[in-house]
Amino acid sequence: MTLLDHIVSRLFRDEEYGRVVVFPGDSRGRGYVVKSVAEESRIRSFMKMFYFAHISIIVLGNFLAMEWSTGINHELGRPTLHIYRAMAIAAGIYFAVTGIPYWLLWRSYKKAFTSFTVGQDAVVVSGMAPGQKAWTYIAVALIAALVLLAVGLFLVVGAK
Repeated sequence: MTLLDHIVSRLFRDEEYGRVVVFPGDSRGRGYVVKSVAEESRIRSFMKMFYFAHISIIVLGNFLAMEWSTGINHELGRPTLHIYRAMAIAAGIYFAVTGIPYWLLWRSYKKAFTSFTVGQDAVVVSGMAPGQKAWTYIAVALIAALVLLAVGLFLVVGAK
């Protein structure tokens, strides 16, 4: 099972109404009944394409922004002495490079997922998706570790 299969399989769940899909970005607590296996296959392939584009924009945008900001910072001179300027340049380029493509992707996603749903198929889903609480704890722990790493790196660079 690939990463995309794992991400997409978390969108589907079995409820009392039958097989239900919960689209990210839609109303909280609302899902749509999937009527057939063929329809579920169509939705799965669409969501895999969406997540592939989503991950590609973020990762490739990060690489591109990192390279462009490094070049700009070296041209401006002494990037280690102006760490806040360097971080602001990197963040600005990242948001410019990834913001517009991601906004366009999100607009097309919002228009496209309505082609898979019908208002009569909307149902209320129970609770969180399976494993969502565990992923929340993992994400919080990872963010805390990254913040501690950044603070440590900042203190080491500042001590020199």
